[in-house]
Amino acid sequence: MKVWLLALPLLACSHASPQPAAAAPPPAAAAAPAAGAAAPGPGPAAGEAIAAFETVRTVLQSPRCVNCHPAGDVPLQGDDGHLHEPPITRGPEGRGVAGTSCSTCHGKQNLPASYGAHMPPGVSTEWRLPPADHRLVFWGLDSKALCEQIKDPKRNGGKSLAELTHHMTEDALTLWGWSPGYGRKPVAISHDQFVRAYKTWADAGMPCATRTARNP
Repeated sequence: MKVWLLALPLLACSHASPQPAAAAPPPAAAAAPAAGAAAPGPGPAAGEAIAAFETVRTVLQSPRCVNCHPAGDVPLQGDDGHLHEPPITRGPEGRGVAGTSCSTCHGKQNLPASYGAHMPPGVSTEWRLPPADHRLVFWGLDSKALCEQIKDPKRNGGKSLAELTHHMTEDALTLWGWSPGYGRKPVAISHDQFVRAYKTWADAGMPCATRTARNP
């Protein structure tokens, strides 16, 4: 359900002359995260925030989210992540292409359980993938790469911190992961737990791990 620009600073160095060495210049400033993100400081310790992001990562890389954030331009289906049937591609706006758009099958809500399993899911804000110019791939990324991507406005669709927080915690398309309809497993971590973890991470300045875990 539809990410992060934190370049590691390069330490300047120089050779000392016979004169007393001048103070080394400060490290280059790290690139800013999503607009409005709090700078690291008072609040949760970085270690706690990075641990909280592992909860966020687990949700983002669950089938309910990763199926619409694939590595390629074909969405995935099912808990096994098989390629979408019928065949469809992302398209420039993430809504498919002429003749095979997402809205052809996906409506504004899930169909009743009486229709049976494997029916196209739906959501009030329109079914879609991220657009082609910022694909927001979740599949196969380690914690550091995923963390840096989703907070990078150049890769998350230009979202500010407020916009990112809304999408991650309140957007109907994201909330669908906890109510995916008949025959689908919801995200295993509760929405309340996810929101707490996300806010712990965001309130600490969105730190990213230096050593990472990978979601299989």
